[in-house]
Amino acid sequence: MQSTGTATPPLNIMLVVGEPSGDELGAQLIAALQNLASDRVHTTGVGGQAMIARGFEPIFTTDATSVMGLREVVPRIPVILKRVREATEFALATRPDAVVIIDSPDFTHRIAKRLKRFDPSIPIINYAAPQVWASRSYRAKKMARYIDAVITFFPFEVEFFARYGIPAYCAGYPVVERAELIRGGDALRRRFGIAPGVPLLAVLPGSRRNEIRLLLPAFRSAVAILARDIPDLVCIMPTVGHVGPLVRRAADNWPTPVHVVEENADRFAALDAADAAIAASGTVTTELALARTPMVMGYRLGWLTFALLLPFLHVRRIVLINIVLQREAVPELIQWKCTPERIAHALRPLLLNDEARAAQLRDLEAAVRAFGLGGESPSIRAARTILSIAEKRQATLSFPGPHDSAGDRRAVEIAKGDFSPEGRSPIAAPQKNIV
Repeated sequence: MQSTGTATPPLNIMLVVGEPSGDELGAQLIAALQNLASDRVHTTGVGGQAMIARGFEPIFTTDATSVMGLREVVPRIPVILKRVREATEFALATRPDAVVIIDSPDFTHRIAKRLKRFDPSIPIINYAAPQVWASRSYRAKKMARYIDAVITFFPFEVEFFARYGIPAYCAGYPVVERAELIRGGDALRRRFGIAPGVPLLAVLPGSRRNEIRLLLPAFRSAVAILARDIPDLVCIMPTVGHVGPLVRRAADNWPTPVHVVEENADRFAALDAADAAIAASGTVTTELALARTPMVMGYRLGWLTFALLLPFLHVRRIVLINIVLQREAVPELIQWKCTPERIAHALRPLLLNDEARAAQLRDLEAAVRAFGLGGESPSIRAARTILSIAEKRQATLSFPGPHDSAGDRRAVEIAKGDFSPEGRSPIAAPQKNIV
C-alpha cells in the first residue's frame, strides 16, 4: 500500500487467537499487514509470543485459552468466560476498524458473538474458520449472524459459506509459507550427536494439555514396540512453552534416547531432521509434508466428547493432506484405532522400507502442490482483504469515534451489564455485505 502524500489515519486491527497454531497464523498475518500498510497498522488483542515478536500488543496471552475437550474445558470455563468479557470490553472501548478472529472457535467465536451483540458496526472477520463443511455444518447458519466475512484456505470453502450468506474470500493455505523455515536438520543432529544414518522419529503429541494426556502414553508404548526392531532408534519431541513441562515429565524413562526441544527454530529443524513422525491431528501434519517427512497421524478425544461429535461428522478423513488428495495417503489412527500396536505397525515401513517411504513422499509432494506453494503468499492475500474491509469501515464511520470517552464508557457498561435501560439490546441488528 503506497503512500500518496496525503495523511491517512492509522488502522487499528484487533486480532484474537486462542492457541499456538493460531499464534503462528497471526504472526504471519501481522507481517503481511505490515508489508502492505507499513506503520499505518496497529495490531492489538489476544495473541501469543510469535505475534508479540511482530510488534503485536496483547491485552492477555493465550496460555489460559488453549484447551480442548470437555474434561479440560469445563474446569477452565470461569477463566475463559472472564477472558471473553475482557476481550469484548477492550474492543468496545477501542472500537477497532476490524476484528479478526483466528481458529479456536470455542473461544474466539464467543467474543465475536458478544461483540456483534453490543456493536454490530465493527466488522468481524473469521480467518482459519472452523471446518463446518466437515462436521456440524449447521454452525455456518449461526455464524452468519455474527461473522461479516470469512477468509478461507481452500476454494471449495467459498461456495460453502456463500450458501449461508457469508461473504468469503480464498487466500490459500498460509502454512505453506513456513517451508523456508523448515531447515537446519543436519545441524540439529550434530548438536545432539545423532549420526546421519541413525533413524530419528519425531513425536508430536499436540499443543494442548488434553492432547498430551490422551496421546502421549500411546505414542510412548508404540515407540517401545518399534525399539525392539530398531534398537538404535532415537526420538525427538518438539513442544511449546505452556505444555513443555508436561512433555518433559512424560519423556522421563522414555524407551529410546529422546530430545525435547521448545525453541521455534529447533521445532522446525526437528521436522527437517526426522526420518518419520507420529503426530496429532492439526497444522503440524502440513508442516511435516513441507518437510517431506513421512508420518502417521494418531488422535484421541475423551470418550464423551467423541460420542457427542461423531453424529455430526460429514467427512471420512481429517488430515488435510488426505482431504486434498481424496485418499488416505497418511494413515489416520483415530480413537479406538489409536493403539500402540497399530501406530507401530504403520510407522515401521516408513522407517525401514524404502519403497513405502518413497510412496508417501510422492503423495506429500502432490499435497504440497495442491496447498498452493509458490506465487503470492496466502497471508498477503488475507491481509489485503482485511485492509479493504477495515478501510471501508473507517471511511463510513458515522458513530462516536474511539476517543469519545462517554461513548466508550457506555459501550463497556453495556457489555458488562448485558442490558440497556430499556431492557433490550441498544444497537440495531448487524448489517451484512460489508465488502
